[in-house]
Order: sequence, then structure tokens, then C-alpha cells
Amino acid sequence: MVSQDFLRQLAGYGLTTARILYRMPDHPDFLQSYVWQEYDLAPRFPELHRFLDFWRRELDGPLHSVTVAHSHLIRPAEIVNVNGVLTLH
Repeated sequence: MVSQDFLRQLAGYGLTTARILYRMPDHPDFLQSYVWQEYDLAPRFPELHRFLDFWRRELDGPLHSVTVAHSHLIRPAEIVNVNGVLTLH
């Protein structure tokens, strides 16, 4: 059986990592960091937006900033033409 993550990658999803900085509810002068990682579609990032909507709706710590990194894990193979032979004994 093929994993759901692999099928999502074939559908164009890539690995998305978000570093979320938020203010602690009891100490608003302090920032806390949270790392979120999921397969998502760039550039709209519907999964990340869904998570951030959940955060705003359900959690007490107000968001300060979100930094996003995204990478397509399945891409065309790189082919390198090699001239020469190396023999090992």
C-alpha cells in the first residue's frame, strides 16, 4: 500500500515548515517558538492557513510572526554525463 504522504507529493504537495512565534498569554512581553511541519501546496499554503485559523480560534497565545520554508521533495532526477572509467582492484 502506498503512503498518503507519497501520494500527496505526487499531487504537487511539498514539505512545509513554519516557525511560529507567539506571545505567552500570562507574560505578553515574552515570545515562545513553535515549529509546525506538514505537506502543503505552495504558494497558497491551505494546510498552514487551516492550522493558523485553528490557532487563532482555539489557543490563547496571540501570534507574533510566522516564517515559512517549503521544498518539493519529488523533482526530476539530475543526470550527469561522466566521461572516463575508474577501476578499483
